[in-house]
This record gives sequence, C-alpha cells and structure tokens, in this order.
Amino acid sequence: MTTDGGKQMADVAGDPPAARPLTVVRRGSGPEVLLVHGGAGPTATWQGLAPLSTRWTLAFVHRRGFAPSPPPPAGRQDYEVDADDLAPLLDDRPHVVAHSYGALGAVIAAARRPDRVRSLTLIEPPFFLAPDDPEVTRFRRLSDAALTQGLDAEPAVLREFLRITGAPVPKEGPLPEAVVRGVRRAHKCRPPAEANLRLDVLRHADVPALVASGRHTTAVERMCDATAEQLHAQRLVAPGAGHFVAAAPGFAEQLDRFLDARS
Repeated sequence: MTTDGGKQMADVAGDPPAARPLTVVRRGSGPEVLLVHGGAGPTATWQGLAPLSTRWTLAFVHRRGFAPSPPPPAGRQDYEVDADDLAPLLDDRPHVVAHSYGALGAVIAAARRPDRVRSLTLIEPPFFLAPDDPEVTRFRRLSDAALTQGLDAEPAVLREFLRITGAPVPKEGPLPEAVVRGVRRAHKCRPPAEANLRLDVLRHADVPALVASGRHTTAVERMCDATAEQLHAQRLVAPGAGHFVAAAPGFAEQLDRFLDARS
C-alpha cells in the first residue's frame, strides 16, 4: 500500500494481514529517501527531517505492527519479514535511511540488492559488532532481557533499556501507557544479535554509507564505530536528541549534504 501526500489507498478486501503490503507515505519532491523506523513509529523517529522535503521525496515506511500497516505474522516483530517487505521498495534505487531495529531489515534487504541502494544511512543500529567490549556486552544483556521478557523483565533492567532507546520513562511510578504499548509490541521480537548481517556485501559493492549516533550511551557509540569500520562508512555524531538522532540540532543539514553528494 503506497500513499502520496498522506492519502491512503484502500486494501484489497479479504486479504489476510500477512499478505497485505506496508503503508508508505510519501511527502516532498526530488529523489526518494526511504525512511525505515525502528521500535518507535515514523512520527517520533523522523521529527526534524521535514525541511528535507523541499529537495527530496521522503518515503515514510510504516513497519508491520505500526498502523496503518498490517500486523506482523504471528504478532512478532521480525527483521527478516521487514527485509522481505523492504526489498521491492528498492526498485527505484532510493537512498535508504534506517533507525534502530529498522536498520536490521534495511541492511538485510540492501545486501540482497546492493545495486538498488543509492546510499545507506544507519542511525544507532543494534549491531553488536564489538563482542569483547564490556559496555557492548552489558547493553546486549539489557536488550535481550527487555525484548525476551517484556514487562516481566526486572524493572531496573527494563527502565535502563527504555531510557537508552529513547522512551520517556519516569524515575519512579508506573510506565506511561504509550511506553507499555511499545514494550508489548517489541516483546519476543527476533533478537538483533541473531541477525546475519552481510555488511561485507555492502562494503564490496561500494554502497556509500553513513553511520550516525547521538553520543548518549557509550555502548551505542562503540557499536556504531564498529559498524562504520566494517562498512567503510562515514561516521556522524549528532548529540542533543538522545536515541532519536534525526531530531538533533544540525543532523538534517548534515544528512542533506551526505545525500546530495551521492545523488
């Protein structure tokens, strides 16, 4: 399901959810930039990029489980399903910009069709590529506990993971309902550490790449450093918005320059 300017096309009546395509909302004009969100929806993830719509067509993907796209098969978030969904969206050779969990499916899809990716920008991807680093090891444990146990995870562990990933978590008291919904949606998703990420394919194909982070957590910075090294990518640090780097001061302008140089 593709929409332009926010207007949604109707689903084919009777299609099972797994057979229905994603919703992609396109705004702006110019070369296409395919925006793949992670555990938060497109609105929260891509705030700050609106000015780019004067020069680029911003294609906001709604991953399965994020309305108006259909739910994922068996109700479980899965980056392999994401990759299958994203692969046909590469037909027009867009720039691909992916955030957090969405980077898993984006990289898998891009490695299947590297010639159809004009450039690849990864924002705080959950790639545990520095396994001997104690900070990365600890963050992986937090991630595994939060994603496999959900709301049953040890409260301090869950809250720390949520803070790192940008959720508005109070120091005390119950979690906000929106955060609870997000935890339930991510519960039992396919763990990022299990992904077969063929970064070597993208590197050998000379896909221009940028890896960005927000300098809010040591583990994430080191993971992004390792990802950039394996991709031979440019490295960008844009503090000021935590995990939601797209909203950081100056990020949109720096992304614009990166895309422009590769169009």
